[in-house]
Amino acid sequence: MRTEGEASGPPLEPGDFVQLPVPIIQQLYHWDCGLACSRMVLRYLGQLDDSEFESALQELRLTRSIWTIDLAYLMRHFGVRHRFCTQTLGVDKGYKNQSFYRKHFDTEETRVNQLFAQAKACKVLVEKRTVSVQDIQAHLAQGHVAIVLVNSGVLHCDLCSSPVKYCCFAPSGHRCFCRSPDYQGHFIVLRGYNRATSCIFYNNPAYADRMCSTSISNFEEARTSYGTDEDILFVYLDS
Repeated sequence: MRTEGEASGPPLEPGDFVQLPVPIIQQLYHWDCGLACSRMVLRYLGQLDDSEFESALQELRLTRSIWTIDLAYLMRHFGVRHRFCTQTLGVDKGYKNQSFYRKHFDTEETRVNQLFAQAKACKVLVEKRTVSVQDIQAHLAQGHVAIVLVNSGVLHCDLCSSPVKYCCFAPSGHRCFCRSPDYQGHFIVLRGYNRATSCIFYNNPAYADRMCSTSISNFEEARTSYGTDEDILFVYLDS
């Protein structure tokens, strides 16, 4: 599938190059990257209504601590076909000592574990499984998209300024944690790939004006870092 652009060079086989027209929506705060990604996905599906979205946040009681399971429930609320794949069905107690999780861990552990426990009854599809790059590419090649949890301290965009002039993963005015050695969770939206150059295209909600790209090896390192549980929320176009 080719959508927004044609690759230069020799002709590519169908599925070798995918770049989906996923709109870019910037996050408003340092904590709402997952919500911004959800807005992008819903707009891509033609289902985003701002007032309905705000109502959904209130109904689902989504606050400043957003987990991937919250985003899965948000997709279910809008009737969007989805599949949430993770390595941990619940909260990994080992994260309690991670600086990124420490502040909200005690209050969030019970809430998040309950969401996992109730997922099947609420028709939220959750699977404990490993997802390969080939699985992701096959998904994107069908016009579908995905929200992925990554370690922003590891993810590097090849299209953005280098060296980094400002933080890639927080809106202007917030502390830049790009160079932090600790885990820093951040959600991005996958929108395509190029097999010839072995890269992944994605929207980073910290930006309002660009698509980002990174090597598959860097993407894999960022999405499999300790702290991510390898969380990926597959979203389907035919919702």
